[in-house]
Amino acid sequence: MATPPSRNRRAVAAAADHTVDAAPARATRTRTSSSRRELVMSEILEHATRLFAERGYDGTTLQDIADAIGITRPGLYNYISSKEQLLAALVRDVSENTAHMVRAVRLRTDLSSVEKLRAVVRALVLQRAGAPERFRVLDRTEAALPEDVAALHLKARREVLAEVRTIIEEGVSRGEFRPRDERLAALSVIGMCNWVAWWFHPGSSHPAEPVADQLAQNAVDMLAYPQGTGPLTTTAHRALQMVRENLDYLERFLGPESQILRSPGE
Repeated sequence: MATPPSRNRRAVAAAADHTVDAAPARATRTRTSSSRRELVMSEILEHATRLFAERGYDGTTLQDIADAIGITRPGLYNYISSKEQLLAALVRDVSENTAHMVRAVRLRTDLSSVEKLRAVVRALVLQRAGAPERFRVLDRTEAALPEDVAALHLKARREVLAEVRTIIEEGVSRGEFRPRDERLAALSVIGMCNWVAWWFHPGSSHPAEPVADQLAQNAVDMLAYPQGTGPLTTTAHRALQMVRENLDYLERFLGPESQILRSPGE
């Protein structure tokens, strides 16, 4: 991530070092103060993430972050008190926002299960491709998260898994997806999206949107019935295929003892 132009850096530094002796009397001053704080906090998180990625969390100090922004360390303390606070901000930005986004798609009543899965995968891929360092840093520093922040991070991850799993379960019940181990399928889809933060490097000749479209199609192809086969109830052949797939799934679930379901000649 490149260092911002000096003009932007000076503007952020000026905003960060600006102090107000009394509470603003006007609503406009309050809004200006809030916007200034949001600007500085965004820059702090951006530079901290870059430094964590380059030097590691333990190898980065608050002084390093202040120097990168171009403000004094006391000025930095006006916004954050510790590196752990920055990790908490990353959890909110990456983990909790992801959970909210996936839940919003799952609750939509105007989309089929296939469309929900496609929308979720596209959004996850574009999120990872747009801010890969934030995801990678959070992944690498999980062990350093304070207990309360770690709990929020784990809760958000479990919520994402549960929401994707529910989309798949609903798709199976509607006849849009083939029977699968829904939890394993959800983990596979999420893992595919997460890895984008590690291997994809967007550029003018390599935008993220086509990659998101392709991975969304891959997820659909992994779960949906082959094109042209139609719903399960349209033909006896599809119904028989469904029975076989359900039997295979049941045998995998039951383990070796399920072999009694097979006739001796099979």
